[in-house]
Amino acid sequence: MKEGGSRLRPPRASGADESPRQATGFLALSLWRSGQKCCQKTQFVLPLGDRCPSSLICCSGRKGSKVLKVFLEIEPQRRHSLLGLFAAGLLFWASLASLLPTLPLYVEHIGGTKGQIGLVMGAFALGLLPSRAWLGPLSDRRGRKIVLRLGTAVATIAPLGYLFVDSIPLLMALRAFHGISVAAFTTAYSALITDLAPDRNRGELIGYMSLVNPLGVAIGPALGGFLLEAAGYPPLFVMGFGLALLSFLLLYFVSEPLREDFTSPALGKDSENAKAPADSFWRLLWSPRIRIPSLVMLQIGLVFGAVATFIPLFIKETVSDFNPGWFYTAAAIVSFSMRLLTGRASDRYGRGLFISGGLLAYFVAMVLLWTAQDSRGFLLAGAVEGCAAGTFLPMMVALVADRCEPRERGRLFALSIGGFDLGIALAGPILGIMAEDIGYRSIFAIASVMAFLALGIFLTQSNMNLRQSLKFALGRDRDLYALEKSS
Repeated sequence: MKEGGSRLRPPRASGADESPRQATGFLALSLWRSGQKCCQKTQFVLPLGDRCPSSLICCSGRKGSKVLKVFLEIEPQRRHSLLGLFAAGLLFWASLASLLPTLPLYVEHIGGTKGQIGLVMGAFALGLLPSRAWLGPLSDRRGRKIVLRLGTAVATIAPLGYLFVDSIPLLMALRAFHGISVAAFTTAYSALITDLAPDRNRGELIGYMSLVNPLGVAIGPALGGFLLEAAGYPPLFVMGFGLALLSFLLLYFVSEPLREDFTSPALGKDSENAKAPADSFWRLLWSPRIRIPSLVMLQIGLVFGAVATFIPLFIKETVSDFNPGWFYTAAAIVSFSMRLLTGRASDRYGRGLFISGGLLAYFVAMVLLWTAQDSRGFLLAGAVEGCAAGTFLPMMVALVADRCEPRERGRLFALSIGGFDLGIALAGPILGIMAEDIGYRSIFAIASVMAFLALGIFLTQSNMNLRQSLKFALGRDRDLYALEKSS
């Protein structure tokens, strides 16, 4: 058979005269040179295009080859940037998540009340909210990488501050400063992934790259809880510093696509005016393509804020010998699995169906927490919460990416994720004060109502009218606000 044939072709044994000149990926090249079987059933490799064997991918596992193919189709420089970005994101979230089950306990350790715990944890989002207004436009004007560096720098400095602060007001100030790190990192990370991803595989690649969150949230709380029990608070905070510092250093291996102009036309004809970017930023909030996603993110932010703030204390109150870190680990494991599956499926079936499923899972998770009485109940609730987060959050990022132009991605991601931030900011102080009177268990009953309301709003308001919203949310029609894909 001629080399340019379109049929499958078996690899030659070692020592053959012909060699692959442009083999795709080191795995295919190794298989070619060694003469090993690529597929147990067919014993063939799959050619890409009309040249065989010069473009090969391994087909030993159907799912594995498809995951490999997504990354191999990206040009090498972008692929290397994605790998560096993934590693930096993993370390960033591990640093941040190491404090999730431990910082509320630290506030209690220094004499804080339930209300003060809520104020300290909620202060984190007070740094998030105002900084979104300038970090989003900054990433559109100056690039994503400078904002990523800012976020990881703040995440490096903040844990050192916890070593020397033991008063509630100073902890609130430091926690607000720490919140800037998440505003910067999440805005620029989501925008840069969208910049690097091919349009036709956008949801799939966003799903894979968003794995840094569940992996980091699995590693961080487990390490944090273990280190706290073994060595106390100072080594815990030093570990958070070290992980964030490594994340900052890894960004030097990340490159972003070149842009002709960061200031126009997305910022408008008045972009030279210093006030124009901010005005344009806030006007975007009332655009129908971003208003409902931001509102739904606000409500789920309230739910997430309740989980992040009160789960460690609720578990300690209900099952004293159960490490709260295992709740977050169970959530992270399931979230990891869901992100592997839903991204690629959403490119085929649409984002709406999976967002609706994620919202429903959030409702079920809050009901399970409301009724949990033992460690098994908390583990089950954690697993369902992981299913919700692993489906809802990356699909909302993909939805916003579908609806925005490249030069406005930073601002639109800042607005939509900003709704999530606002929910977290409100959850800590408001629900913390309520917890003084009604207890932690009732807080999760309220959270279940909020999740149900979010589902109702998305089902009825996510598209141009009620009929189109229902069809889109149930996977029966396309998103009418989505821009046409270029590839």
